[in-house]
Amino acid sequence: MKRREFISIVGGAAVGLPFAAMAQRQMPLVGFLNSASPETYRFNADSFQEGLAKAGFVAGRNVRIEERWARGDYSVLPRLAAELVAMGVVAIAATGDVASARAAQLASNTVPVVFTIGGDPVRHGLVESINRPGRHVTGILFNPNVLGAKRVELLHEIAPDISRIALLMNPTNPNAKTEEADAEAGARKLSLQTITFNAGNASEMEAALEQLLSAKAEALITASDPILLDRREQIASFALRHNVLAIGFVQQIAAAGGLLSYGPSISWMYRQAGDYVGQILKGSNPAEMPVLQPTRYELVINLKTAKTLGLTVSPLLLARADEVIE
Repeated sequence: MKRREFISIVGGAAVGLPFAAMAQRQMPLVGFLNSASPETYRFNADSFQEGLAKAGFVAGRNVRIEERWARGDYSVLPRLAAELVAMGVVAIAATGDVASARAAQLASNTVPVVFTIGGDPVRHGLVESINRPGRHVTGILFNPNVLGAKRVELLHEIAPDISRIALLMNPTNPNAKTEEADAEAGARKLSLQTITFNAGNASEMEAALEQLLSAKAEALITASDPILLDRREQIASFALRHNVLAIGFVQQIAAAGGLLSYGPSISWMYRQAGDYVGQILKGSNPAEMPVLQPTRYELVINLKTAKTLGLTVSPLLLARADEVIE
């Protein structure tokens, strides 16, 4: 190789590397904050990126994404949110319910936040109103209505002989008491007994499930909580082993082996959050972006699990299902 050619190649590489690094730095940086774990919640992070791509922003091409996962420990969320702000993110997707949203909201008065939550964002002080948030925070509301009573009703329909239902709650979730009260009210209307068991993290889950057996609960309803969804495989397999009817709030719990689920599509929710972040990157003001709410709910029945539990699902209920897992 001639000396002139060698200098040209080396010089080109020297110029190219800083240019690539500069281009990388110039891409907007988006934070993704979640209270669960990437190993079991990756499907939601992927849905978020699908929504972001729909808005025209593809990770690694014209946007960078920095993820922070609390792995079931809500207490670390404020620190993780502060880390994202310190890195210079231009927006934060605060996903995994109210605790994440609050942490991101308090980490900065100016960085836009798009939440995904199950509770009332007005009651929790995240926005001024659903239609006009009025601040730097907006997002996607998972449950405009609490659905605990509806899940009790569906459980009673599929298994009318049960009498005692366990409510599996995460007491650190700010929306837990509201959902618990709704499920209890629904059970009273049907003359059913409810017993609440708490699991605030993975280490408390096994103890809560064992207590459930000691109390002779015939069914369990999981609260709308990311930590409980994170442990869906553990909950579903335990329920099947002990002939307990497990009811969840999203399709993924039924897919893991739960008997049925009823609620909005969580994948829809995360895609909408990605799209909202994309709109903010294009210049939209979160203060004027209404909180989005689901327009439909999914009933998913795991027919394989029903047969294992010795249950016969009526044709009418099957006909109402959005998805039947066989």
